Amino acid sequence: MMLEGHDLTFFYRGRKKTPVIDGLDLTISPGERVGLRGPSGRGKTTLCKLLAGYERPVRGKVLLDGRPVREYRGFCPVQMIWQHPETVVDPLLRMKQTMEEAGDIEERLLEKLHINKEWMDRYPSELSGGELQRFCLARALRAETKYLLCDEITAMLDLVTQAQIWEFILEEAERREIGMLIVSHSEALLKKVCTRIITLIE
Repeated sequence: MMLEGHDLTFFYRGRKKTPVIDGLDLTISPGERVGLRGPSGRGKTTLCKLLAGYERPVRGKVLLDGRPVREYRGFCPVQMIWQHPETVVDPLLRMKQTMEEAGDIEERLLEKLHINKEWMDRYPSELSGGELQRFCLARALRAETKYLLCDEITAMLDLVTQAQIWEFILEEAERREIGMLIVSHSEALLKKVCTRIITLIE
């Protein structure tokens, strides 16, 4: 099940003279970990959104197993993890409700991510960024997940939490042959965790 972007081009409203992404081709294979680097504002997050089906390209197409990714209904096998987890969870729901809405999540994932049971009764605002990001990872890594798009997911976390989260992700991705796109400004991180690295240039 390959994840492919063909001739991807994207403009934001009011900026049609300058494409954020212009004619980009990218293929990610199962189990492959592709690093993505480039200057701020060059389109790294936009590319993740296109591959996950959150945005529609002006030109080109995104395919998963030969099928347009936006045609997948229900839980999409391509999941995106964001830099700021507080922006993608409902602040009015306790974490137990948030996880129940996400569907069937293995207890094993909660244990591996060191998610304390007492956190389930808390609201997002009562958790740290690292704690909240662990919930987002568990929610994204359902059994159906084939690709994970990681957009600076540990940039705001302390070094110990970063190491714990990446150790878990790499172990899980290898065990399940999950393909990954990893966005980071950290050259050291990309060299350590990726099987290849691509650069979006000015």
